[in-house]
Amino acid sequence: MRVQKTAGRITAVTTVVTAGVLGLGACGSGGSGGSGSGAKVAAVIKGLDNPFFQTMKQGIDDQARTGGVSTTVQAANAITDTTGQAEKLNALAGQPYSCFIVNPISGTNLVQGLAKIAALKKTIVNIDSPIDAKAAKTAKATPATYIGTDNVQAGKMAGEQMARLVGSGGDVAVIGGIAGDVTSGARITGFGQGIGPKLKIVQTVAADWDRQTALTAATNVLRAHPDLTGFFVANDDMGLGVARAIANAGKTGKVKVISVDGIKDALDAVKSGSLDATVAQYPYAIGLMGVEACQASAKGKTLPADVKAPVELVTKDNADKALAATPKPFGSYDDPFKALGK
Repeated sequence: MRVQKTAGRITAVTTVVTAGVLGLGACGSGGSGGSGSGAKVAAVIKGLDNPFFQTMKQGIDDQARTGGVSTTVQAANAITDTTGQAEKLNALAGQPYSCFIVNPISGTNLVQGLAKIAALKKTIVNIDSPIDAKAAKTAKATPATYIGTDNVQAGKMAGEQMARLVGSGGDVAVIGGIAGDVTSGARITGFGQGIGPKLKIVQTVAADWDRQTALTAATNVLRAHPDLTGFFVANDDMGLGVARAIANAGKTGKVKVISVDGIKDALDAVKSGSLDATVAQYPYAIGLMGVEACQASAKGKTLPADVKAPVELVTKDNADKALAATPKPFGSYDDPFKALGK
């Protein structure tokens, strides 16, 4: 799927949705909606200690209310709580839900519960982080659809922007998430594809998706590479830690930093100039489309196998527009489920 290299829209399938303005709501687990659509949905997502997944839950809850969908959302206790997340899904698997939305912490930690769900002929909608395809096939639990960001393309957009910011070239460093994480790896791969021949990645460090860990890592990298021209950071929370390290070194504006996610704190940082850009993905839209997929499935519609969520490059030039629309995209994006659910 191709994503435009400037802010605006991505091409996924057919129906265009125009972004609006909505503030971030409550982030606890619980139920919402009625039963007007015929779908009864259970969602199991990653930890609500992270604003990204809080926003994802908001998208799920808002679409449940809009569509009259009975929905229960359960979340892992933390981003590393693979066992706890699996236990939550297993507990829901035998209950009378018609559709299960899952955002697994790892590619395999939810497979046991998904096998139970698939055996009951219930719909599985995989969002954000993909279930391992081989494991799902072995368990006969291949999802009906996957909805998520093209992380290679997101990284590539960041790389292209870095190349524009540092036109003369130079050395750059990369701060990734958990070592071996598929999402982090895809973003780093894309960044390498986007930077072109004038920039050289001189160091890659894992910072476990944690702001303080990233601050420490970036401080060390800056000492090791005093002539560094930029950092690519695999998520915004770590990106804000890197921006702090750059500020502590007195190099704000001299060492560029671009991250991925588009959380509100990062948008504010782009507006203020402490962060040079973020590639905004939209967990709100991902969660919303997950419920729409369940609604379409309840109507007997065949779901598209793979749907790319919207991605937008946010710079100082369009940060105000992004802030006004958050947590929704500020551009338009294609949503195949809206038409299917009618």
